[in-house]
Amino acid sequence: MGQDVRTDAFSREDRQRYRQKVQRCLDALERMLTDGGFAEEPPRMGLEIELNLVDGALQPAMLNRTVLEKIDDPCYTTELGQHNLELNVRPRPLRGAESTELETELRHSLAEAGHKAQDAGARLVMIGALPTLRGEHFESRWLTPLPRYGRLNDQIFAARGEEILLHMEGVPMPGQRAERLRALQESIMPESACTSAQLHLQVAPDKFAANWNAAQCLAGVQVAIAANSPFLLRKALWHETRIPLFLQATDTRPQELKNQGVRPRVWFGERWITSIFDLFEENVRYFPGLLPEVDDEDPFEALDSGRAPRLAELRLHNGTIWRWNRPVYDVMDDVPHLRVENRVLPAGPTVLDLIANAAFFFGAQRALTTEERPLWTQMSFQAAEENLHAGARHAFGAQLYWPGIGWVPPDELVLRKLLPMAHEGLKDCGVSDAARERYLGVIERRCLARRTGSTWQRETVACLESRGLDRDAALASMLRRYIELSDAGEPVHTWPVAG
Repeated sequence: MGQDVRTDAFSREDRQRYRQKVQRCLDALERMLTDGGFAEEPPRMGLEIELNLVDGALQPAMLNRTVLEKIDDPCYTTELGQHNLELNVRPRPLRGAESTELETELRHSLAEAGHKAQDAGARLVMIGALPTLRGEHFESRWLTPLPRYGRLNDQIFAARGEEILLHMEGVPMPGQRAERLRALQESIMPESACTSAQLHLQVAPDKFAANWNAAQCLAGVQVAIAANSPFLLRKALWHETRIPLFLQATDTRPQELKNQGVRPRVWFGERWITSIFDLFEENVRYFPGLLPEVDDEDPFEALDSGRAPRLAELRLHNGTIWRWNRPVYDVMDDVPHLRVENRVLPAGPTVLDLIANAAFFFGAQRALTTEERPLWTQMSFQAAEENLHAGARHAFGAQLYWPGIGWVPPDELVLRKLLPMAHEGLKDCGVSDAARERYLGVIERRCLARRTGSTWQRETVACLESRGLDRDAALASMLRRYIELSDAGEPVHTWPVAG
């Protein structure tokens, strides 16, 4: 969804041409997968981080364009809401000391951007869901004023035909009853509350299916041990509220279509795959175009002339279907490549936590892809999806299903099974021992402490409320302390809880 779209209305003819062109792109991709020519170099990792802007009162600061002018770095770009930014990190090989160099680069980049944001009257916050957001911040006037965001908002509501309903039941705070959220929304701005860290892994075509299947297996435990989004609209909801919120905030289906079993555009999927083609083919078969922009390139003419086609329509269509593990086709230096984009993780709480989450995922993913008997041949797809929802709802309090073990808490699963696998996977990738021990050590100690960003936020707010603060004051006070600790850089499992 990073590309611009036109501002005028789409016609019926536009939609028909777009459908035909998307199918032609799909046919071209099928030919490319048969003929070869994709990048085959060792795995490369990439990272995107979505950020929030707040003002001196810890309220959302609708200043992203002003802040971007101050930062003046093409790695930073807009996101859906005017209080959002996105940082796109330079891709690099998954080997050696690259991860420690990435940590250093991120710390420096975010510190510099933070200073520039302060010049504009804002602060950067790396968190899964900004806890001080209120209903008025979800009005459509706060969409970033670029055509793609307005058109996406309009098209989702045109398809849906009615307001969006946010409805969730939370996990009880310590000593309290479960809280419920039920709120009608007139724009897709609630999606701007979902600020994530997206991991990219470039892989060869013949290795894509195994890497995607492995990522699906890991989604539940990933979010359980990294949850950082417990509050929305003053309510304590899921530990990783982003997961249900993203689904509901971009849902094109009224209730009747849900009842019929129509698939949502925020989607875990429904089966294990044997090729990346399976995912793109499902996207084309099941989902109508939201932004039917037609490019002038004929992909077969490009192939016949020896060029890698852009497949612009297929890529745009793919960008409006938000799989938790998304297939990506891209072209760099005239060479096409494929990526798995892992989208389940929240941003933050610190750079060290974020890189540790990435190291755990890449290592465990690599180990799963090299097993003699693949895990996904022993596990139903539905079990993997249920793990995602259980991990997002309960974090360390979840019970996850794992073949050969049965039902197990996330911390036990990681410490007994997945952490040793992640070590072996990173070794297999050629990651240095120092980097491996540094980042997986953070995961180990987090699991022993059973403390995520979400756990810390909930405990801190409960403590502040026990001292007489109301919810708004407690959230603002917690967020102020969160920013201080996040900027200090020590991993979240070491953060003290104090009112």
